[in-house]
Amino acid sequence: MTKYSESFRLAVVQHYQQSSEGSTATARRFGIDSGSVRRWSAAYEEHGPEGLRCAGARYSATFKRQVLSTMESEGWSVRHTCAMFKIAASTTVRKWQRDFVQGGMAALESKRSKRRTLMAKHKPHSPPLPERRKATENMTTDELHERLAYLEAENAYPKKAESLGPGKAIRREEKARLITELRPRHALKWLLKAARMARSVYYYWLRASRRPERYADEKRHIAAIFHRHKGRYGYRRITWTLRRQGRPLNHKTVQRLMGQLGLASRIRPKRYRSYRGEEGLAAPNHLRRRFETDRPNHKWVTDVTEFKVRGERVYLSPVLDLYNQEIVAYEIARSPRLPLVMTMLDRALRRLNAGEAPMLHSDQGWQYRMAPYRQTLHRHGIELSMSRRGNCLDNAVMENFFGILKTECFHGQRFSSVESFVAELKRYIHYYNHDRIKDKLKGLSPVEYRTQALVPG
Repeated sequence: MTKYSESFRLAVVQHYQQSSEGSTATARRFGIDSGSVRRWSAAYEEHGPEGLRCAGARYSATFKRQVLSTMESEGWSVRHTCAMFKIAASTTVRKWQRDFVQGGMAALESKRSKRRTLMAKHKPHSPPLPERRKATENMTTDELHERLAYLEAENAYPKKAESLGPGKAIRREEKARLITELRPRHALKWLLKAARMARSVYYYWLRASRRPERYADEKRHIAAIFHRHKGRYGYRRITWTLRRQGRPLNHKTVQRLMGQLGLASRIRPKRYRSYRGEEGLAAPNHLRRRFETDRPNHKWVTDVTEFKVRGERVYLSPVLDLYNQEIVAYEIARSPRLPLVMTMLDRALRRLNAGEAPMLHSDQGWQYRMAPYRQTLHRHGIELSMSRRGNCLDNAVMENFFGILKTECFHGQRFSSVESFVAELKRYIHYYNHDRIKDKLKGLSPVEYRTQALVPG
């Protein structure tokens, strides 16, 4: 078992108690199991910083007996028992339980204590019989059989519970399922006692497990939407899609069902950077992170990103309209030279209607500082804007698009050739514009949002 410092445990507990994150999210953040988070938090609440001390303690057999006896009489969980007695790991208490069941009080003595007992010359006589053996001397055969049956059930249940994950808090429905799996080999009354569950509670969850699942149909639709979009949709977009299909579900319900199905959208990567230093003239940042606009072709953003396919490099230069985040025009090339940007710009300018002259924002990449690029913008009356040097957040919307694109279309995919990748890239951009819905656009795709806005009211 990994040993964590007292300062680390304190940091985990403070984050767990002061933030809105639960034990699972906190455990994921710090790279530990959720049971440790709950156990440390309970120990801190009961004993303060002293409860987080992690010095290697040695426990006497009397102390172990006291822990097990109190746990049995009070009906405490292992985690709560560890917090009350300042025991570092729940596996320690579970080991004491197994040792006591198998060997009684004598099994709780440490190996060092046993060696001292054997080596002590002034104690020639063997130790007295364990307390449990004394208690069983007056039992009848039937009582001994009953006692043995209970001990077997008490030993089997924790082992079965460990299959759910070490340190994991077991819900009542999970307890009922474990008991049902163990019933062919053990009596129900002993299993219920070992699990500390009332008979009525067990039968309630047993009946509940036989009822049809409430969200079975919704789960099938969620999985179908997720796989149709190749894992690109998270719970927000799936919620919008379900609503458009006439299946209104709360987004938190969709998120929970996706967690049960093991479905999660992909993680975004980092981007290619085209800045090479001072080459040509820069321009002021006229956009100043004001990414909202109330009409199409008013504010555009652009950038260049790089893909590595089968040892070769492919570059994409798109223009994105901030009104609906639609890709207005793009160009794909094997080299990030100036024609890549100039061809993209020529295609974008063809999309403009008479009298339209948007602001075009980019970073300070060398292509955008060249005279041909600036002169073309000037001829068409387009205002040039550039991000501050080394500040990618000034062009955050374009960065966001590249993150989505590489997550959903590139990473995790295998392409037989550069040509097949370019074909897939073109298909994805069409899909992004026409089919991929956005929460920010009220559940519509970029083209649907623009088309709806242009329809007379």
